[in-house]
Amino acid sequence: MNHGICALSVVPVRAEPSDKAEIVTQLIFGDCYTVLLTQGNWQQIRTTADHYVGWMDPKQHQPVTSEYLAAWSAQDHPRSLDVVQVVSNAQTRIPVTIGARLPFFDGMTLRVGEETYFFNGAATNPQNGHGLQGPTDKRLALLLKAGQIFLKAPYLWGGRSLFGIDCSGLVQQLYGLIGVQLPRDARQQIDHGQTVHFVSQTQPGDLAFFDNADGNIIHVGILLDDQQILHASGEVRIDPLDHNGIFNRKTQKYTHKLRLIKRILD
Repeated sequence: MNHGICALSVVPVRAEPSDKAEIVTQLIFGDCYTVLLTQGNWQQIRTTADHYVGWMDPKQHQPVTSEYLAAWSAQDHPRSLDVVQVVSNAQTRIPVTIGARLPFFDGMTLRVGEETYFFNGAATNPQNGHGLQGPTDKRLALLLKAGQIFLKAPYLWGGRSLFGIDCSGLVQQLYGLIGVQLPRDARQQIDHGQTVHFVSQTQPGDLAFFDNADGNIIHVGILLDDQQILHASGEVRIDPLDHNGIFNRKTQKYTHKLRLIKRILD
């Protein structure tokens, strides 16, 4: 089977094999995937981390071996913490954004397929408290600090980068920085964690989910102190939350109706 890795800063993944089709998600530098089929000038892929299926341009495909993919899947890779940084070798310089995976990073070099690159920016360290085994308070502090970096990032349907991101992409990227792999969409993310029954019992890092008139989950955000919520709506912003939902101070209206709150971190 054909596998690949994202060797560009951001690569769009579309709903259909056409440049005119909507972007359903994005590959970020360091993300791996499997090619399911080829149709004309497009290839359908399934992302390795969250199993999302969509179409990408083969001109943006960087192949990797099955052995590389297996080794990649077995590790919790460090991620870039800089707004924008560069990975480079003698031939190439690639811009990467916060949240980009740094496969097999040893503090100086990383390996993308057969290529080795240097990286001298700030990065998470799964072996030093940022991964699944790290203390909750340290991981939570990193998540909330990174959330501040994403403020004012523009909303983009299907986006997962600092320069265009949707609500579930923001949640997925921020939790990814602390070693927690969440699904891509809000309607999938709601199945994770433990239910928090009252807004007054929320803690920073909890996820709040919102539904529409049909009861479908359409929005998600991350709780902060004092019943504030970080979420992507037009831009990444902070708004107050109560038992009704998100209140926009500027318009003096509720913008999203609260459905459920989940705690991901124990």
